[in-house]
Amino acid sequence: MITRKYDSLKDHVYKYIASRIQNGTLLPNHKINEAEICEKLEVSRTPVREALIQLSSDNLLEYIPRRGFLVKELNTKEKLDVFAVIGSLDALAARLSMEFITDSDMSMMEEYIRKIDVSIQENNYDDYQKYQTAFHKVYIDKCNNHTLITMMESLQNSFIRQSYLSNDSEKLYVILKQMNDQHKQILRYFKERDSDALANLIQFHHWKIEHPEMI
Repeated sequence: MITRKYDSLKDHVYKYIASRIQNGTLLPNHKINEAEICEKLEVSRTPVREALIQLSSDNLLEYIPRRGFLVKELNTKEKLDVFAVIGSLDALAARLSMEFITDSDMSMMEEYIRKIDVSIQENNYDDYQKYQTAFHKVYIDKCNNHTLITMMESLQNSFIRQSYLSNDSEKLYVILKQMNDQHKQILRYFKERDSDALANLIQFHHWKIEHPEMI
């Protein structure tokens, strides 16, 4: 099994900025204040600049000469492209992890499913996003392929803000309930050790976006 390394200062800064993009604190076209980040995280400019360059490479930021690094605004087609790639890689990670997943891991996934249900009931979509990411991370981290894990982390950071955004609360509730029902099905396939059904569900159903106007 692969031993995960500790985060470097650059990784720490990267995750801090990426999380603020995902939760909507940093909106598209927002200019990144390097000095503010240095002060907030108590780091030098070097890891901050390294993180910004990496975020730009990973399509979360763009560098504008004489303006600096700005949060990138992705169009719907670009977002759908990210979902398509995520679906394929997530299915591969699930298939590879089947050999290593434990009863303890599956109990953890079951607990995340419960927390997701509570988050949906309470209309707490920040927690929904946090727990659904954690659910997938359980088996992704057990796939025994560090390159795949790194690629997944990078692509998941490209999910600008929440997966779904809508003023139609009833529609959003139904969609997220359906997605958590699929989480339950994913867990069932892990318990049954059915890797083919698992990969098919994840790639062709779970990450298929039926309401692109809401992402």
